[in-house]
Amino acid sequence: MELNLNPNISDPDGFYDELLGAHQGLSKEDSDALNARLILILANHIGDRDVLRAALEAAK
Repeated sequence: MELNLNPNISDPDGFYDELLGAHQGLSKEDSDALNARLILILANHIGDRDVLRAALEAAK
């Protein structure tokens, strides 16, 4: 599976609002922890190490 870097979220603005809402009222520490949990959950969902490696490289 190849890493998809093209827009792929059906409602990106809605998702962004949800993401910001999930962080609302959190301290910086709690917000960072939420981001870490979200990353690990999504990485587990993807599961493919090659895709995850490509995502790490793309994020750099």
